[in-house]
Amino acid sequence: MENSSTEILDLSSLPQEKWWTDECLYQVGGFWLMPEVVQSVDRVIKQFKPLSSDIILASFPKTGTTWLKSLLFSIVHRSAKDRLAIESPHNLVPSLEMLVYAKPNQPLITNIPFSTNNQSCRIFSTHIPYQLLAETLNSSECRVVYVTRNPKGRPISMWHFVNKWHFVNKWKKAKEKPWPFEVAVDKFCNGTFPCGPYYDHVMGYKKLSMERPSKIFFVTYEELKNDPKTHVKKLAEFLGYPFEGKENVEEQVEEVVKSCSFEVLSNHKVNKSEESPNWFKVPYNSFFRKGAIGDHENYLCDETIERIDALTREKFHSCGFMYGI
Repeated sequence: MENSSTEILDLSSLPQEKWWTDECLYQVGGFWLMPEVVQSVDRVIKQFKPLSSDIILASFPKTGTTWLKSLLFSIVHRSAKDRLAIESPHNLVPSLEMLVYAKPNQPLITNIPFSTNNQSCRIFSTHIPYQLLAETLNSSECRVVYVTRNPKGRPISMWHFVNKWHFVNKWKKAKEKPWPFEVAVDKFCNGTFPCGPYYDHVMGYKKLSMERPSKIFFVTYEELKNDPKTHVKKLAEFLGYPFEGKENVEEQVEEVVKSCSFEVLSNHKVNKSEESPNWFKVPYNSFFRKGAIGDHENYLCDETIERIDALTREKFHSCGFMYGI
């Protein structure tokens, strides 16, 4: 599989909406993308040919991606899980649109296949909606893991992340003001949000999981947080890397869960660093905030909670996905 040149999308031909100050999101296939990734998303769709042994971690931004990258890497490459102490999970499990296809005609970037007792495989991540990636994912027997998180926390996490990101990149020069929280909430509810609408993004993968449960492992952040050992074992079985042994299975699972816990990961030097990866100018430490459930209660008023809950009933509950409230 090699990158090849493709026709460059003309951004001026795409619908666009402002989401913060003068910055616009561009609509592709009904979803809003940041201008930095429009071309790379197009390259992923047109060029990526997944192998049957590939694992694709899909998610909406800020829904537990970093944690799942750590878990998947540790499950598949158990003998190399200590790499998480010295390398960011985002470097070990590269993003298709942010790293692998970030530039045209560059050599394909993959995570190094570490030596394990099992067959090595490649693990990639993506925030691309299933609706845009369906043909690509369905073209092989690759397995997909999708994680989602309570909708009421999405504008909060993104608000924190964007303000940290823009502080590093622009405020020092342009003296721009922070992204107002009420604007972040409004944009989330209206769907004009990076990779949004959120509800459509989640339901694309949720419907796939109901139609083809052997293809995709769909899990919520809350399920993982409340019972990590059970879900880690299920993940391992789904991926084809089950925990084995008559006596030490629980110890193996416990070791993976502990090494990938928020408390352990967030205290590694690499994840506390103020330095930024070369593929996205945001500090490594911005990928770790709280990792808690229910933090929205500290930010959202009753009126806003009801506004988001009403959307959740309409978009999730009406489709039989009883989640988010």
